[in-house]
Amino acid sequence: MSYILSLVYLVAQAIAPSPSSTPAPPQEIVQTYPVQALPGGLDRVPVFNSNSPEWVKKEGVLLSTLPPTGKTVPEAHLNFAFSGRFDLFAHHYTHTPKDLQTLYLGIIVHNPGKKGVTVEVLQGASYLMVDAPFIRKPTQSEDPNGEVYSGPGDRAVSNVIRGRRQADFPAKLVVPPGQSRLLLNHPIPVRNLEKPVNGRSTFMRLQSNGKVYVASLAMFAKKNSDGADRSPTLAEWQNLLKTGGLAGPRDKTPTPPGQTTGQFIYSRVAGVSEGSSWKAQFPQLNIPQPGQGISYPISTLKHGTLGTGQIQTAKMLVRYPDTAYEAHGNYGIEYNVNLPLYNPSDRTQTISLAIATPFKEDKLTQGGLRFRRPPLDFPFFRGTVRWRYPDDAGKPLTRYVHLWQRRGELVEPSVMLTIPPKSRRQVQLDLIYPPDSTPPQVLTLKTSE
Repeated sequence: MSYILSLVYLVAQAIAPSPSSTPAPPQEIVQTYPVQALPGGLDRVPVFNSNSPEWVKKEGVLLSTLPPTGKTVPEAHLNFAFSGRFDLFAHHYTHTPKDLQTLYLGIIVHNPGKKGVTVEVLQGASYLMVDAPFIRKPTQSEDPNGEVYSGPGDRAVSNVIRGRRQADFPAKLVVPPGQSRLLLNHPIPVRNLEKPVNGRSTFMRLQSNGKVYVASLAMFAKKNSDGADRSPTLAEWQNLLKTGGLAGPRDKTPTPPGQTTGQFIYSRVAGVSEGSSWKAQFPQLNIPQPGQGISYPISTLKHGTLGTGQIQTAKMLVRYPDTAYEAHGNYGIEYNVNLPLYNPSDRTQTISLAIATPFKEDKLTQGGLRFRRPPLDFPFFRGTVRWRYPDDAGKPLTRYVHLWQRRGELVEPSVMLTIPPKSRRQVQLDLIYPPDSTPPQVLTLKTSE
């Protein structure tokens, strides 16, 4: 047992109730502030969205947007070309693969045209689970340098929201006419780990000056003559793309949109979704009355609109028939929320802003957002958000705050502001919805009594 785990265990033992005492039953708290739909909507930037199968044991095509012509398994190719701005998201895990071989994730960019195409990597990051383990963090942590994270998806999007591009990604990838190039050829090793489980989360913002197709593939490491593992070559990736079928095992088949009975299965995403950012602009936002608040949901989805009826989920432009009908969870989508706060009263008011994770509901069965004390133990949101606003002296302030929230957890505000009477205060909230989180969340504004 590690030192940290030992310490957690000893602290838990110290505060645990004696066997003769009866623990207090969980308490449900209903927050009855109004919940209103978030203004704005998604842009139309396409996203290469590779998240199915999430757990890979069988090598093959994860997602191919190439034309099916000339392919051994035509149904593995969706025939969708990118040009201009697009994003790329790939999020996959592997466990106990055959002979503990290293699984490689390859991403190929193909230029079908007669002129060379340049793909710029504007921002990009890729992390293994062993480099960003799922460890418990404080509910809130100041994170100015991107050093607080829990999970590879959390760490990858934290880099991108800061405008970073990892050193192992080129600033520009030049793809000659009629040829392909590797954008990524990275391992997901499991050998020599305490448990043979690992994963990789990759997120990039890209810009192409011409038409390209993209494919993500999974292949076990090849062997050198001395028996050591090596990474697959471009030719080997191209052969798998041409002759291979879909990687496996396949995830659960999603519930058809028209089905209204039985269990609802969202399933995992594999296809091209539409929308890389959601811009929410309020013309003016009068702060609530003292003691009152208002909430705006983030990343609402089918059966989880929190009483607003608003589904923010990105639609799929192309998809495989056994994968999600929509990009549930909006992994990798950036939310930009502009809050022009106005105090219409005749006295100075104190405003708090917080992001929280209530229980998911479609209709608010108790008349408000439901929380629980203590919260359920499993984390539902782990990611960094950026707050920008003038401090009380008028000086511009930028804060990166890492959140680690359990479902139903009552949280402290991330921002506290004072606004003089008849005055305005501009607040900007930005976040990239982090993989391995579970929607929806809410942004809540409250005026102190």
